[in-house]
Amino acid sequence: MSTAPEEFYSAERWENWLDRLREEEIDPEDEDSARLLLNLQDDAAIAVVKIVSAFEDDELDEEAAIAELSDVRDIVLADAALEDEETAMLVDGVQTSLLCVFAAAEEYVLDGPAPDQSIEELIAAAEAAEAEEEIEDALVLCARAGTLLFDGEELDLSIAETLEYGFVAEWVNGLDSLANALSDPEVVEE
Repeated sequence: MSTAPEEFYSAERWENWLDRLREEEIDPEDEDSARLLLNLQDDAAIAVVKIVSAFEDDELDEEAAIAELSDVRDIVLADAALEDEETAMLVDGVQTSLLCVFAAAEEYVLDGPAPDQSIEELIAAAEAAEAEEEIEDALVLCARAGTLLFDGEELDLSIAETLEYGFVAEWVNGLDSLANALSDPEVVEE
């Protein structure tokens, strides 16, 4: 088994997105700003999908896939060093959403899809865990829901409409980016 020759994601790529955010006045109510933030998130999710696809195609073994995921996670979840407080808060939200995408990918590579539960059941259990302030358990449950996306299941976004704002809602937002990346893994315009 040879290591895939491509670079899945780079610090430079992430920094280019952050530079665009620094240059623009970000207003989450503005459609262009919202699209820029969504593209930032989707771009990282696409990189995750490409790593998992390389693993599934035997271009990466388990150890190499986990290492690649870890490298991208370290880039994306690092402190963005943004001076504008509102922009920093919005990027933090993107990073929180992507945390679940990385956790789902790692879980899928290591253990495959979650057995015996649906995405809806896992998200409902995650919401209950969050209500009990069991945040790590909630993340694990959302990650397991994400493994089912890698396995070909669909995410019903009506679930998100019923969620209280919090970590689970952010993570489901990340799972939506993951679902989009799995259905159309094209690179987001740079």
